[in-house]
Amino acid sequence: MSSQRAASWGYAEEFVPEPEIIERARVRGEQLGCTPVGSGTGPALRLLTAATRARAVVEIGTGAGSSGLWLLAGMPADGVLTTIDIKAEHQSAARKAYAEAGIAPARTRIITGNALQVMGRLADGGYDVVFVDGHKPDYPAYVDAASRLLRPGGLLLIDNMLWHDRVADPAVRDDTTVVLRNLGKQLRDDTEWTTSMLPVGDGLFAAVKV
Repeated sequence: MSSQRAASWGYAEEFVPEPEIIERARVRGEQLGCTPVGSGTGPALRLLTAATRARAVVEIGTGAGSSGLWLLAGMPADGVLTTIDIKAEHQSAARKAYAEAGIAPARTRIITGNALQVMGRLADGGYDVVFVDGHKPDYPAYVDAASRLLRPGGLLLIDNMLWHDRVADPAVRDDTTVVLRNLGKQLRDDTEWTTSMLPVGDGLFAAVKV
């Protein structure tokens, strides 16, 4: 990458300022050991939920609520975010973030538990967007579940699909990298999805269910 290309990428990543409320949530998350979405990923989440006018969104991996705040910022006032995390302490931090942002409690459904088990109890075809940012080895299983949950025309968003610049290097063959690389190619070649790899943050994979 040329120095000018790197500068342009950095400019794009920081182009939309991070609101103070989301910054506080991100910092709390980092203190808890959460890995927040990248500075360019959050605005992309807001943009995509706004573009789809998503009223029903599922988030796999609540963290401390920073990504949820970006998703909610793009949703209509009557939109509901269902967010799932296995760690209750993360969700306590997320509740604080949502309250600080003035999000009405009825707009969030916060579920503590194993994401795959929880997804199995959600309604088929009942969701406009599913955002995956959970346990990386389970990504293929999350995608299978998301396919069932999404309505036709629904949007699947998957974070970390460039995985610290490892996915693009075919010589890197660790288990996590291989899982993510293969998943991206599988979805790209699947005629049931219209896909794109967005080079924001750590790679945001977007796919519309045909």
